[in-house]
Amino acid sequence: MSGSTAAVSTPAVAGHPAQRAMLLGALGVVFGDIGTSPIYAFRESLRTAAEHGMAADQAVLGVVSLILWAVILVVAVKYVVFVMRADNDGEGGTMALLSLALPEAGRLKPWLLPVGLAGASLFFGDAMITPAISVLSAVEGAAVAEPFLQPYVIPAALVVLAGLFLIQSRGSGHVGGLFGPVMAAWFAVLALVGIWHVLGRPGILAAIDPRHALHAITEGGGGFAALGSVFLAVTGGEALYADMGHFGRQAIRLDWFAVVLPALVLNYLGQGALVLADSAAAADPFFHLFPDGLLLPAVALATCATVIASQAVISGAFALVQQAIQLGALPRLEVRQTSEEAAGQVYVPQINWLICVAVLALVLGFRSSEALANAYGIAVAGDMLVTTILVSLVAHGRWGLPLAAVLPVAGAFLALDIGFVAANAHKIPGGGWFPLVVAAVVLTLVLIWIRGRALLLERRDEDAAKLSAFLAKLDTPEGPHRVPGTAIYLTTRREVVPAALSLNLKHNGVLHEHVVLLTVQGERVPRVPEAERFSIEPMADGFRRVLLRFGFAEQPCVMHALGERQEALGFDPAAASWFLGREVPVPSMQPDMPLWQEKLFAFLARNAVGATDYFGIPTARVVELGTRVEM
Repeated sequence: MSGSTAAVSTPAVAGHPAQRAMLLGALGVVFGDIGTSPIYAFRESLRTAAEHGMAADQAVLGVVSLILWAVILVVAVKYVVFVMRADNDGEGGTMALLSLALPEAGRLKPWLLPVGLAGASLFFGDAMITPAISVLSAVEGAAVAEPFLQPYVIPAALVVLAGLFLIQSRGSGHVGGLFGPVMAAWFAVLALVGIWHVLGRPGILAAIDPRHALHAITEGGGGFAALGSVFLAVTGGEALYADMGHFGRQAIRLDWFAVVLPALVLNYLGQGALVLADSAAAADPFFHLFPDGLLLPAVALATCATVIASQAVISGAFALVQQAIQLGALPRLEVRQTSEEAAGQVYVPQINWLICVAVLALVLGFRSSEALANAYGIAVAGDMLVTTILVSLVAHGRWGLPLAAVLPVAGAFLALDIGFVAANAHKIPGGGWFPLVVAAVVLTLVLIWIRGRALLLERRDEDAAKLSAFLAKLDTPEGPHRVPGTAIYLTTRREVVPAALSLNLKHNGVLHEHVVLLTVQGERVPRVPEAERFSIEPMADGFRRVLLRFGFAEQPCVMHALGERQEALGFDPAAASWFLGREVPVPSMQPDMPLWQEKLFAFLARNAVGATDYFGIPTARVVELGTRVEM
């Protein structure tokens, strides 16, 4: 498989300062989730294998082998080698991949859109569980060092998590400079303690042989049961693809193969060696890797690393919501840009507090990382399955690869993904239902919004006057009275008169001397080049059509975009009068949506952020005209 070149490039010289900064930044942001998995993944996998009757030594070798080969096949081969080739102008992630796949879907489009949106929805379940299990598992290490601290584990985790969500409005850039060095130290520690124990019990190196993994799966069923917990070792692998737009393919691949993969392999081998030497260490093998004098510093470093991992997931949720809004899959929400330099750093207050409440509730409800492990994995496995489907379609339809080349690779990855989904299915009654419920709710809201918005606009424009006929009447005696000034009307359709213009004429009976019909269009690319963002089309009788195009990863600041083209416009957009329409959905005698969907859509529409705030239009210049639309 092959794809286009990522838009984010890094210098080719390994020692270049810019590349070193890029590598360190990627290390801090991209690998936090998968980098903190050793805290709990091996422990939970070993416990599950033991519960299903696997002998101790066989369980250790089998579980370590399963983890190593899961990391190699899922993350290194699938994501780093194949999936990361499917970049959308350098951008990665489910929404970017869906934007690539939809034009190639053909007759499959009606079912591909819900499948792709389901993958994005599953991410939200992951975004809620990752901070809870990561921070809680790290703080639990304090009770391993000092058992009397056990009663304080839950309160401490809640304080750390609450503090994390409280600082989100300041933007990750304020603390992002620390992420890289902290994670570099974290991976160095993972590797060093792993090597120390491997040297003491080199027999663990036999786990590198994949036959131990195959034997664990095929003999007795304990290995397959453990696969659901083994999958915890690869959660976070999807972040390598999702964050590709920020750091570029080259930096992420170099970090992965040079730093992260060796550190993870050595640490998992070290944990296996420790349990082979001392079976009592199986209760918490990660923290038992450290000598007593270094345990509390290790807990502190682990807590910092898990906070970083949580930050990356939360920021990813903000970015995903922004992309979904731009693509019309969600109602407009308040999106704040937290960095003037980095366009991808945004803060969405409603999503922040929603995730915060869910994370704190998860900690209080499950009360241990062991219990949370039952809820973790199924959402990520489903998201990875969706990714395989989408990237396979892109490989065939967009890159032009023959099915004979695509199907064997796609089949192998699908078998791997389906195996992990099946292995995680037993977690559903014990907590796995939570991310599935979250995903189902999010997907329902998204599909209702898409359908409801399409019906609303269709009904609104049913009786709208044709723009060509309207312009033809302007010079006739029955034409409206013209007044000095410039009016800007937001519109989504070229061929009809905007509803706000019709309402203004109906109520005020006048038309401005200069009229701009402005369309703000979201594109299925991450970023639109500045040269292609703006276009203007003169029309008759003082009318002009203006088109502004924004990518799904961009904040659509309309005033800034128009202000930079003031000379081409011939007027100051800040001095113009802005006329905006607001459609209010009301029940119809012959509804096109079930009543419960209609009410839910109306709720979403009422609580959506208005165009004034979302597009950054000065409120003092805005006239908003509402119209009731029967659904």
